[in-house]
Amino acid sequence: MTETNRVWRLRKRPVGDITDDVLSLENEAIPEPGEGEILFRLNYLSLDPTNRIWMSDMEQYMEPVALDAPMRGVVCGTVIKSNTPEFKEGDIVSGIGTWADYQIGSSASVGLLGDTGDVPVIDAFGTLALVGPTAYFCLLDIGDPKPGETVVVSTAAGAVGALVGQIAKIKGCRAVGLTGSDEKCRWITEELGYDVAINYKTQDVGKALAEACPNGIDVYYDNVGGKILDECLKLMNLHGRIPTCGLISQYNATEPVPGPYNYDLILMHRLKIQGFIILDYMDRYPEALEALSGWMKEGKLKARLDVTDGLENALQAVKKLYTGDNMGKLMVRVKDV
Repeated sequence: MTETNRVWRLRKRPVGDITDDVLSLENEAIPEPGEGEILFRLNYLSLDPTNRIWMSDMEQYMEPVALDAPMRGVVCGTVIKSNTPEFKEGDIVSGIGTWADYQIGSSASVGLLGDTGDVPVIDAFGTLALVGPTAYFCLLDIGDPKPGETVVVSTAAGAVGALVGQIAKIKGCRAVGLTGSDEKCRWITEELGYDVAINYKTQDVGKALAEACPNGIDVYYDNVGGKILDECLKLMNLHGRIPTCGLISQYNATEPVPGPYNYDLILMHRLKIQGFIILDYMDRYPEALEALSGWMKEGKLKARLDVTDGLENALQAVKKLYTGDNMGKLMVRVKDV
């Protein structure tokens, strides 16, 4: 164990893009666990679009990170000390923690990752801890796709979107993905099985969607909001479903975001639009993990990790989420298990 603990702390609320002065990396004493608590060493830090929400003081589904407090994150770590029978030294845990080498946890914040079998811990955590259940429940519970239907996915080469398209194909649907580069378009069609890929940065999105979805859109899995949502609304079939997983196009906005301009089509097409937060499904995690791990073993579900090494590089790495520079699940590796 090192003598100091590196901790990223939130120093200011971001306005627009996340700038270098929003967080600071500090050297601090390693904390001691109290009764019912554990001390664990960080192995992997998940970087997710919701990090930007947690940094702000906007209305959100959890309390925002307080100024000067450690930055919140989804983490995977190894137990170093335990003052509770629920965990023992050497256990691998995952859950809500902080951007820090060493941190305190309890059964309220983390749980055992469990036996990952032949799957490396980094892959199991990267796919099964957050993004896999998000793709699974948001698509299947809210989107309710039927065989033969058309499912459109934004940020289709991102951590969640890459899985959504594959699950849609497993369920017998036609999958159309929007992403931001020709390389990503090739990846999601050639490797992940998407039927059509649209480069939203170089193509006319409305025209490309109309060509890719001649029978309309039944399910639009929305990760971005904004202009792409508006274009999809035009093509939604009667009683279409729009599971809303994220609004990444507007997280860094400095002015109020208008729209959707085609809001009236929600009424005319009798659409269902429902927001999704994974915390609402925690009690059903075993269902998702069983299905996802089974598909992975059968080779039906592939995942790609975009890994940055070193906790010191977390601030620069998280910015990739909002520029579209990542391909697959964005993570920081601090120490391999």
